[in-house]
Amino acid sequence: MYDLLLVSPMMFWLILTIVLAVFELFTMGLSTIWFALGALAAFLAAIIGASLPLQIVIFILVSVLMLLLVRPLSVKLLKGKIVKTNIDALIGRKVTVSKEVDNIKETGGAVLDGTTWNVRSSDDDSIIPVGETVVIVKVEGNKLIVEKA
Repeated sequence: MYDLLLVSPMMFWLILTIVLAVFELFTMGLSTIWFALGALAAFLAAIIGASLPLQIVIFILVSVLMLLLVRPLSVKLLKGKIVKTNIDALIGRKVTVSKEVDNIKETGGAVLDGTTWNVRSSDDDSIIPVGETVVIVKVEGNKLIVEKA
């Protein structure tokens, strides 16, 4: 049986760095990369001969600093580059009502990109006539929830 205690600290940090980096590549969630950087720093400390307690402190400090200082900047930079797809891409789009929207009668329809959708108003008291342009504010199942443009 392989005993983890027989692995040198230097090899442990290197293996941990690789495992965390690979995990981050598969998830792309900006969750483990900070700890991979901490493990890399601890690995470099092990190479120059730092004691194991110092390596652990370096791992913790670098991981926490990267998480607190770099993550918010990374999230902010990447947030603008996210392309909305599927249902998220419908929010904010304008569509013309093809069947009168009346939440009380549970009627309403519109054609969007060649697909007929059930439409409901975000305001139950509002009746939207055929031909009116509306903005999609939410999607619930097969219904577009809209507001007058």
